[in-house]
This record gives sequence, structure tokens and C-alpha cells, in this order.
Amino acid sequence: MIIGRDKEIQILKEKFDSDYSSFIAIYGRRRIGKTFLINETFGDDILFRHAGVYKGSFSNQLLLFSNSLFDCGYKEKSRLSNWFQAFDCLKDLIKTSNKRKKIIFLDEVAWMFTKGSDFIKALENFWNGWAEPRKDVMLIICSSTTSWIINNIIHNKGGLYNRVTTQLFLEPFTLKECEDFANAYDLSLTRKQIIEAYMVIGGIPYYWNFIKKGCSIPQCIDLCFFDKNAMLKNEFQYIFSSLFSNPGEYIKIIETLSMKKYGLTRMEIIKESGLVDNGNLSHKIEDLVNCGFIREYSPFNYKKKAVIYQLIDPFTIFYFHFLMKKVNDDNFWVNQLNTPALNSWQGLAFERICLLHMNNIKEALGVSGVYTAVYPWSCKKDSEKGLFGSQIDMVIERKDDIVNLVEIKYHNTPYTITTSYMEKLEKKKNDFMISTNNKSSIHLTFIALNGLEKNKYSKEIQSIIDVKDLFK
Repeated sequence: MIIGRDKEIQILKEKFDSDYSSFIAIYGRRRIGKTFLINETFGDDILFRHAGVYKGSFSNQLLLFSNSLFDCGYKEKSRLSNWFQAFDCLKDLIKTSNKRKKIIFLDEVAWMFTKGSDFIKALENFWNGWAEPRKDVMLIICSSTTSWIINNIIHNKGGLYNRVTTQLFLEPFTLKECEDFANAYDLSLTRKQIIEAYMVIGGIPYYWNFIKKGCSIPQCIDLCFFDKNAMLKNEFQYIFSSLFSNPGEYIKIIETLSMKKYGLTRMEIIKESGLVDNGNLSHKIEDLVNCGFIREYSPFNYKKKAVIYQLIDPFTIFYFHFLMKKVNDDNFWVNQLNTPALNSWQGLAFERICLLHMNNIKEALGVSGVYTAVYPWSCKKDSEKGLFGSQIDMVIERKDDIVNLVEIKYHNTPYTITTSYMEKLEKKKNDFMISTNNKSSIHLTFIALNGLEKNKYSKEIQSIIDVKDLFK
């Protein structure tokens, strides 16, 4: 049963019904559901399926490819000596098939590539010289190693240049899709409970399988991460070792960003981490952006024009706050409820959830089609300039000459704006206008889990976004 992925399924089925051959590249981080999507969408219509083996040698990759050919109906097991021969056997299998569309599914294709092998050349020869002209082949390749598939297949500068007909980046579930998942499996979760889970595991479908019916969210988190037999206790190390051949520097970048709420520039990352300033570092940062662990942003009016990198992956943030420390308490998360440490982290985690649901927020503001820059903002006190010293959770700078200054509040009840807090908001507005010399109209905006308590000050807030908007 597939939850969500409606757009991706529609695209895949359109390609299946096409009168032409298709070369489809699907990528996204580990546990996101790429294999599940293809298997559930096409099932027995798949003529040939094979998955590369993590850290498998060249000979082992060929041996297992031969086994897959035999399992899918090839006449006999062949002792393959190179990838050209392997794809020749695949051609023979396709020739004998009576299926209208021959679906070839190569999963974890990056692992099939080994140093010094001719895999990409053989794949190129198979597609350009044979499969594409037939008009009845649907070649689907998947990889969790996003950087590999982008650099070697999608941005290939050789024979595969511009040959991919469709590329699908599989993103994590939204809150709405997680709600659909919970409803499909009768988990009986409120929207607040779904948000509590999302703070920890994000929208990764595989992790949602560990939310157990009849258990509270804190109990599930303890069972997943803190119990002595927790299935996901070592998940962080597994993710990075499977995504990147040398994960050390990637983890160092992530760890450095985890200590800075609003992110760092490239040069600040180098200074804080001690990593070497070279092109290789730039590639690693780009890989982390492509995989969805970090985002890059730059305000419209940012004078230095420097890109800032910010950690936004919920599970990774959770790891560095809690899992990185050695904890010997099977009920650690339950025992953390209502502590200052957990409350502080929940505020940060909710801000990240809002960032990940900017489409929902823009829709609630009625600006879905308007280009925006989204960033946090702060300034120091400066009496001469008339600055009080302020910090704003989120600025939405819009092309339609409006700037939303957004306050994000994670509260169990409607948030109440007091007289002193309203004065604070006016100071923030004043500081932003003076320090940025922004001439746009300023709208005070609230994202509050349960909205705002109605009083004389709530009327002065131009836009109020609550939980129902985040779940659209």
C-alpha cells in the first residue's frame, strides 16, 4: 500500500503507457521508499530487477547480476567477465519477453559501479545503441547515493549526456502524508502527536513503520533509539556510511552546523570545523544539500552575498542533541518530558518543521506563486542607530514588496500576546526596518501550533498560521 507519491506514480504510469522507451533516474536518501515505490507501482510487470551490493567487489557485482538474470528467466547462469557481457545477456532476456513494455529496474546502481570498472560505458552502450531505439524499454535506475547519480548519470558529460528522460527526487513525507500513513495503519494519532514524532524521525517512511499501535510517541521513541535492543540506535552511522564512501568529513560538516542554529557560511564552516579549504569540501557541502540534510539560503538584501548553510534534517538534529551522548536509560525519552532541555529542543525542532513546510506556509499566506527568500535574522543593540537588538525566527522576503516577520511558537494552548510582548514585536519591526533599510510593507506573522488567543493585540497580527495549515 503506497501512501502519498501521487505525482511520482502518475509520471511513472505515463512513461509506462508511452510509445517510446524511457530512461528514468530516481534518487533520494536512504529509507525514503524508492524501491518500495517501484515494486508497488509495477509489481509483476517488472521484467528484470537487480540491486547492487554495498561495498561488493567487481567480481561479486557481476556474479550477483548473473544470478538476477537467471532468477528473472534468463536461460542459464553465465560466468560474466565484464559489464558489456552482462548487458548483452540482459538484451537476450528482453528479446525473449512478450511484455508490451520491458521494465528494467536497477536498484542501488551506484554500488554496482566499482573503481576501474566499465559499468557506465556498458550502461551507455546498452541504452544509446540498443534500448532507446526499440521504443519498448523502460529503464529505471535508483540510488541512495544522490551525489553519485547526479554527477555520473544526470550530469554525465559523455555518452549519457542528456539521455535521462525523467528524473524523480523522492522527498520525505510531509506532515499530511504522515497523517495519511497513521490513518492507514490505525495508529490513532493526533496532529500534535504526529508533529512530536516528525520532530524526531522527520518524514522518512521507513522510520514511521516503527510507530507502534497502542504506544505513545515517547514510548515509541524510547523503543526505537534508547532501549538496549533499539533497532535504530546506530541508524545515524549507517546512513552516512552507506551514502558516502568516506563519511568522516561529511559528518564533521553536519556536526559543525548542528551547533549553529541559523547556519554558517562556507568559510565559517572551515573555521569552526578545521576542515581543509578546497574544491572537495565544496562538493561535500553540495552533496549534503542534494541529499536534503542541509539547506542553503541568502537574504535578498544580504550585503556580502554569501550563501549560508543550515542543518534542517529533523533526525540529524535529534541525533546531535540526544543520541550522540551515551544514555543508559531504556525510558530516557519518557523521562525527559517537560524538562527544560526537551522544551528548548522542541522549539528548535518545530522551527525546522516549518521550514520544511514552506509551501504550506506560502499557500496560507496566499503567495504560492510569489518568489521568496526565507531566512532568520538578528541585529545587535546600537543606541546611535536606534536599534534595540532583536532576533526574528523567520523572515519571508517576497517579490511583491511585502516582508513577513514570523514568530514561531510551539505551545499546547493558543499563544497569548501580552502588552510587553507586543512592545517587543514593535521593537523587532523597528530594528529590521532600520538595519536593512527595507522599504517593503512589514507584516507581523505568527506560526503557532494552536493559533493565538484572541485579544486586542492579536488583531494587530496580519497573518496567523496554525496546525491545520501545516497539514494541508
